[in-house]
Amino acid sequence: MNIYEKLMNIQKELKAPKGQYNSFGKYKYRSCEDILESVKPLLEKYKVTIILTDKLEQIGERYYIRAMAILFDTESDNSIENTAYAREEETKKGMDGSQITGTSSSYARKYALNGLLLIDDTKDADTDEFAKENNKGKTKEEPKEKKITPGQLKVLSKLYTGDNLVKLLELNKIDKLEDMSMEKANEIILKLKKKGEEKNEVNG
Repeated sequence: MNIYEKLMNIQKELKAPKGQYNSFGKYKYRSCEDILESVKPLLEKYKVTIILTDKLEQIGERYYIRAMAILFDTESDNSIENTAYAREEETKKGMDGSQITGTSSSYARKYALNGLLLIDDTKDADTDEFAKENNKGKTKEEPKEKKITPGQLKVLSKLYTGDNLVKLLELNKIDKLEDMSMEKANEIILKLKKKGEEKNEVNG
């Protein structure tokens, strides 16, 4: 069995449950340690081992932890590797510099392992997919239309009376002028103003 066949079997057989719980966000997640504990029996079974390495890299003005997960075949000395990055925060409340680096390292190692072992974290709490899943059923409130202003109401009340008012209300599917939107009222007033100007030009 070559290293690719061994890796394929490990990917197929690996079960890495989410053993951690975030009480603040109320969600379960798996840590780097959870993955390593789950994969150890399979490494022994297929005579391979995993080595994790970290390297600090500066990209632009920010520092990133570059983690590499390397699968070594003890029977052939062949290897397969996968890399992941995590950016260090400049500051993080309650953490000193070494803790910030350690957190970034754990995050990068976890995702290096995810890629190597085909662990699907698309619905973990640090992804967009989780946010979409978590917000299902929560519809955004549509912005309410602004109602007709007192000034617009005064103008239209003078211009529309009797049958003309009834037709206007039916056309706009409203019961009374007070239900009209500010935008619609403005549109009607502008049209009337334009008609008035055109009429004056003809008469002039």
